[in-house]
Amino acid sequence: MLESSARMLLYPRIRKSPFFYAAHAEGVAMYSVYNRMYIPRHYGDPVAEYWNLLNNVNLTDVGVQRPLEITGPDAFTFTSFLVTRNLDNLEVGQCKYTFMTDQHGGIINDPVLLRLDDNHFWLTLADSDALLWARGLAVNSGLDVTISEPDMGPVQVQGPRSLELMVDLFGGSIRDIRYYFLREYELMGMRVLVSRTGYTAELGYEIYLLDATRNGTRLWQIITEAGAPYGLAPGGVSHLRRIEAGILSLGADIDLSTNPYEVGMGYPWMLSMDKEGGFVGREALLRIAERGVERRLVGLHIDGDPLGSYTDGSMVDAFPVSHGGAVVGKVTSACHSPRLERNIGMALVPVELADPGTSVQVIVDELARDAMVTPMPFVDPKKQAARQPVGVGSGG
Repeated sequence: MLESSARMLLYPRIRKSPFFYAAHAEGVAMYSVYNRMYIPRHYGDPVAEYWNLLNNVNLTDVGVQRPLEITGPDAFTFTSFLVTRNLDNLEVGQCKYTFMTDQHGGIINDPVLLRLDDNHFWLTLADSDALLWARGLAVNSGLDVTISEPDMGPVQVQGPRSLELMVDLFGGSIRDIRYYFLREYELMGMRVLVSRTGYTAELGYEIYLLDATRNGTRLWQIITEAGAPYGLAPGGVSHLRRIEAGILSLGADIDLSTNPYEVGMGYPWMLSMDKEGGFVGREALLRIAERGVERRLVGLHIDGDPLGSYTDGSMVDAFPVSHGGAVVGKVTSACHSPRLERNIGMALVPVELADPGTSVQVIVDELARDAMVTPMPFVDPKKQAARQPVGVGSGG
């Protein structure tokens, strides 16, 4: 681990999420900057936060994912061109995980898309300039659309006891929200949207607060008070859990230099090559599909001492992957899984080394460690925890 006494400066130039002050009061120990905003990374012990996520419920400030909003008479047509998935069957009140790609097929963003009305969409963005990209595409598109960033902020309520807490807050109808669907509620005079989504692969919800600048602290305090009986605690985004789940992180596992085929997401449902109007990057991705890719994102088991929790400063840069004495790839995300009691990671390697069981080496602190390619996700590959039935009479 790189030893450093460096600190994160808190000052006016960096934007704050609507929940910044409430989260800060909980004792944030480490921040980073995401979408030009401060995001809490952990509150002192990422491993303790991980176990609370698995056993109770965590409250996480993800207000940095303020959405790209698309409205106007041509919003459906424009949004369809912007993302790779077919939206014809996307219901009002439904969400989809999708990609935005550039003209070369590189991944600009991997947002969750929410359809609020026939011509009203939100894309909750990972860390990138996707808002500017969308505005640039709209300028000469000839389409009547408005691209904006609404005063909305999401928080995540995640973990096995999240349902009990959400029922207390919003009533029994919360059980009717299907996986990747949303519903509008009013909570103590505040307008919110609740979706059954998250970044944990655990049972969980996201609460999207409208008029968030004014009410962010109030909503945080209400959730915190209601969550006390269920072991609720503040937590940063659990990269321990997302690496176990094989969930991609923009800027680490995916970026403009990667395409969906390389990272195992070249499914027909993700890349809708035949949809009317196409999408940005379609032609490039058709060429990539025809010729094939030279590298793939794989899972690794990595030998040696525990690597850390990823958000503790234990992985400052990607770890080189070597084979036959030469560097051939890189580990993009890695950690020591507390429940698996072993080091796991994701790595981009040449296709000839991508089969499970292949031996490679990973360079950590200038020392080579043995590693083996393994399938992903490492835990709960069918996402049964997140998808579990919670409707009335389902035992949820």
